[in-house]
Amino acid sequence: MVTATAAAALTVLCLPAGPASADTPGQCTFPAEPYEGRPWALQRVLLDEVWKQSTGKGVRVAVIDTGVDVRHPQLKAAVDTKSGVNLIPKDAKDEHGNKVDRGKEDGTTDTVGHGTKVAGIIAARPAPGTGFVGLAPDATIIPIQQNDATGNGTAKTLATAIQHAIDEKADVINISQDTANAIEPTPLLKQAVQKALDAEIVVVASAGNDGIDGTDKKTYPASYEGVLAVAASDRNNERAAFSQSGDFVGIAAPGVDMITTVPGGGHCADNGTSFSAPYVAAVAALVKAKHGDWTQEQIVAQLQQTAERSVAGHDRLVGWGVVDPVRALTEDDKPLEAPVAHEGVTKAEPPTPAALHLGETPEQRDARLATYVVVGGGVLVAAIAGIAVAIRDARRRGSARTANG
Repeated sequence: MVTATAAAALTVLCLPAGPASADTPGQCTFPAEPYEGRPWALQRVLLDEVWKQSTGKGVRVAVIDTGVDVRHPQLKAAVDTKSGVNLIPKDAKDEHGNKVDRGKEDGTTDTVGHGTKVAGIIAARPAPGTGFVGLAPDATIIPIQQNDATGNGTAKTLATAIQHAIDEKADVINISQDTANAIEPTPLLKQAVQKALDAEIVVVASAGNDGIDGTDKKTYPASYEGVLAVAASDRNNERAAFSQSGDFVGIAAPGVDMITTVPGGGHCADNGTSFSAPYVAAVAALVKAKHGDWTQEQIVAQLQQTAERSVAGHDRLVGWGVVDPVRALTEDDKPLEAPVAHEGVTKAEPPTPAALHLGETPEQRDARLATYVVVGGGVLVAAIAGIAVAIRDARRRGSARTANG
């Protein structure tokens, strides 16, 4: 006999866990044309300063999503195919009852494009012809295909995916999805998250995209204790209108007009907390690579403490503020156990955009300007001296003519 409580639990167990519901792919088709410039979300970061400190080398980031397409040239070297897995059920069907093509067993098939976009934000390798690159360009991606276009992923398979990430020695787990209707799912998911945290894995999850009406609502797994829930920020370092708010939000990151990789090659723009989460996961990977002995709590506290914010402490809209990769990697004298509110914060300004280096460093520019001053001064002195000589000679010639007259 199944009790009412047990039946309810079984119903919750089957809730679909899909890509954050309001992600807006726009007119993106793939493969796509490469994006030649540097996207705004990367322009806001002094990448040279970041990569002097860390490139994420040696850090493994599990992307639990719709798969990662390794046909993209910027992702081929970033993905560890031997550690990947496809958790879509072998008998999975679409909305019409037809059996779906699950793709490769190693998680490197992505017919949706969502997981490939997420992976690119984290660890896309530099490539000619584009200014787009992952924030942690030397990190390694573990591709875990747990969902598809018809929502065949469940809270149970999400829990299985997390366990696979633990088994494959992930340092960071990115989950850019949540359970439908913000209903707390099977306890198996919470247990899996806790196992990951106990294994000192940083667990990052998107806060959700149902915040347009301003209503606070918990989403899962983002609202589990210990998970770093990520809201979306806009170009002004403010909460994007769609981003879910609530006390569980831990931090924010760019989530509008996000240029990233798509299956088959090229790039597209997209919106959503699904793309804010990997931005933060990448910064977590950078910190982990630099401070390999820090705990997952200390890494999370570091990101939150150094975030750009307009209030002294936590905010229900953007958590502790918008992540700042440079500060996270340079204001790191000692690890923190938890972020601490501090006074004197007036307005959260976006980090200084990366300058365009026109073939010279700032030091070279200063030297060049100093040379201009010296050379210019020399020219001026020479000109004055030349005029003086000319006047003297003219006077001598005048005096000579007078004497001969």
